[in-house]
Amino acid sequence: MRRKSPLLMIIKDKNNSAPGPIGVFDSGVGGLSILKEIRTLLPYYDYLYLGDSARSPYGTRSFETVYQYTLEAVTALFQMGCPLVILACNTASAKALRTIQQQDLQRLAPNNRVLGVIRPTTETMSAYTQTRHIGILATPGTVKSDSYVIEISRFAPNIKVVQQACPMWVPLIENNEHLSEGGLYFVEKYIQSILKKDKDIDALLLACTHYPLLIPSISKFIPSHIKLISQGAIVAQKLRDYLSRHNEIDNRCKRSGQVRYLTTEDAADFSEKAHLFMEEPIVAESMQI
Repeated sequence: MRRKSPLLMIIKDKNNSAPGPIGVFDSGVGGLSILKEIRTLLPYYDYLYLGDSARSPYGTRSFETVYQYTLEAVTALFQMGCPLVILACNTASAKALRTIQQQDLQRLAPNNRVLGVIRPTTETMSAYTQTRHIGILATPGTVKSDSYVIEISRFAPNIKVVQQACPMWVPLIENNEHLSEGGLYFVEKYIQSILKKDKDIDALLLACTHYPLLIPSISKFIPSHIKLISQGAIVAQKLRDYLSRHNEIDNRCKRSGQVRYLTTEDAADFSEKAHLFMEEPIVAESMQI
């Protein structure tokens, strides 16, 4: 008989243990924009945030690499007692979520759940557009996956979707250069590019968790009738709805309003960058996956 690994035994034991925090995973600090909105709407839950900054960015990595990294992070969060993990990363949601849900969850922790940010966002897109033309601003990995095009077509097949990869935006934000002259150049460059692709766009989705920090800059280069859609509030609302419908998960989520921040990189560096997103002091801890 094949023996179970110690890690799998630990995870399965956790399924039947005391309530644990909701896990929130991102390739770095960007997912904090999602966590911030979730905490605003659902402040009484405990949260455990894990940013894989040591291996960031995910946006330019292969499907297999993103899947493997994401699986390792989800496994670690399960091991630390999280009954539910939110992939607050568009690239991970695009390249890894479905495989983890369909192939790995039953093996790892069949009573736990992993959710992403793409489906909750795409379910609402029809409410934001009158022309039925939407633009997607995202990392190269998310654009290449076509996840938003596929998911929006399921919920609103009459919407035309145009995508624009913005490879420079995340590095600019993480180096705090997004408000500089050079940063504004790349904001304008990608905005002009997507608007030239379709003159009827009346809504732009920020399909990367870093991008809300660019809203003031983006607003300078788009007509006033175009709506900018940020994911955080949408994901938070959908999470609240999910928990209200799934008592078996909700009852396993700890409620003491505590938040813990973990990073695979230098904790001080992460804490400094995190302040851009959370607008409050953050004290992170370093760990290895």
